[in-house]
Amino acid sequence: MNPRNGAQSLLDALATGGVDVCFANPGTSEMHFVAALDGAPGLRGVLALFEGVATGAADGYARIAGRPAAVLLHLGPGLGNGLANLHNARRAHVPMVLVVGDHAGYHKRYDAPLESDIDAVAHTVSGWVRRSATADEVADDAALAVSVSRAGQIATLILPADASWNAVRAADTDAGVPAAVLAGRAEPAATAAAMDTAAYWLRSSNPQTALLIGGDATDADGLAAAARIAEATGARLLCETFPTRLRRGAGVPPVERLGYFAEAAVAQLTGVTRLILAGARAPVSFFAYPGMASDLVPPGAEVLTLAGHRGAAAALAALADELAPGTTASPAPADRPTPPTGPLNALSLAAAVGATLPENAIVVDESMTAGMGLPAATAGAPAHDVLSITGGAIGYGLPAAIGAAIAAPDRPVLALQADGSAMYTISALWTHARENLDITTVILNNGAYDILRVELQRVGAENAAAPGPRAAELLDLGRPDLDFVQIAQGMGVPARRVGNAEDLAVALAESFAEPGPHLIEAMLPSIFSVAG
Repeated sequence: MNPRNGAQSLLDALATGGVDVCFANPGTSEMHFVAALDGAPGLRGVLALFEGVATGAADGYARIAGRPAAVLLHLGPGLGNGLANLHNARRAHVPMVLVVGDHAGYHKRYDAPLESDIDAVAHTVSGWVRRSATADEVADDAALAVSVSRAGQIATLILPADASWNAVRAADTDAGVPAAVLAGRAEPAATAAAMDTAAYWLRSSNPQTALLIGGDATDADGLAAAARIAEATGARLLCETFPTRLRRGAGVPPVERLGYFAEAAVAQLTGVTRLILAGARAPVSFFAYPGMASDLVPPGAEVLTLAGHRGAAAALAALADELAPGTTASPAPADRPTPPTGPLNALSLAAAVGATLPENAIVVDESMTAGMGLPAATAGAPAHDVLSITGGAIGYGLPAAIGAAIAAPDRPVLALQADGSAMYTISALWTHARENLDITTVILNNGAYDILRVELQRVGAENAAAPGPRAAELLDLGRPDLDFVQIAQGMGVPARRVGNAEDLAVALAESFAEPGPHLIEAMLPSIFSVAG
């Protein structure tokens, strides 16, 4: 019997740590890992045609499964291609084990064409980085990576090709993975001092005290606790703009999201003198604007961090039991919109989604400006989870839908996807088809980067209200027009185009009723279009 090599010991350690899926875009340096998959029946390999799809899929998987997936990438350029969605994953505090292949140790001194500083790039998005020097180190390094990732961060293991193909010494073959290593590293619980201060602020609360939640406080239990506190004390309740995973809909206590534009967030926080953060960070403007403050906390307001991304729900539950014993949070009532008719626009699109959304759906939202009506239209739809673009790096939605669908194969996934950002990771549709995932993708095609048209005006650039032809060219997606029906069909996804609200509602209902991937191209006007 041949001895195990480093790649085989890596897969054993991942499986022992509970990792059961690996999203991959491998190359030559990772071929021993690929070959070892046939001897690891408990680990599912999922091919992505672009590294940014693999990393985004692992993010979506972790948000729904609550445990890490592995990602296999090829050298520094492969890591670089996956970086944008790794940035989103880092901001979402999701667990992920990133395996990046490297040249064999003895080959690196030759500065081959694909040689690069993988360690430096990995540190920009990872909470932990380690390079396995020998095959004997791989199993323990992989086990530690799984453990570290469970704290809600990216753990990157750099795997040189010779550490992958060399044999593991027989004496170490059955060493196993120490249970202590796999125990995980939890965030510290809320301190007694923070709990006491929060309770004191809330007991004397009025609308001048606000509770801003995020992290695990936006699941059903966290929302229930936060709502009980707000209802009992009169505190203002908000959640962060782009929560990692938000439970909402009929039967779930509603929460208002902090506005994306700084002006809206400032209005929501006006008058607040005390701000309690539970799983969220102090709010700041997404970008700098001339003459506007970056810090959105009202001047002079006190800020208390109650708990971090993990542990916020538990802290809120304890506070709710202290401040509102025996109470139950008021849930959102069931209230679907009437199926819309007439022209298709942002509001009728939202109504169509709200009217047809199935029970316990997962909504992956990268709708950008075209999705402005969605929160109101789906507030009373059947209870569902929303995954949002935490880090703002676009091209997240289609890959995250892959991970969500694999993590929860019994739940329908709806990907609401703006047209411009869809093109960043459009090859994700191929994986939708190959894996026969139950994903309905709606491409919101308004033929423009409308969000950038808005921002051009907001930053006060010269001639922003009426940009010249050169500036306008960089914000327009025409010449040629994108045909998402043909693109989807070319990758094996059934697709159709709709141009009015009635057809969209019908297309959504039919897609939800038939398992497997579907794409609907919804033709929308730009928000800058002149009516009539």
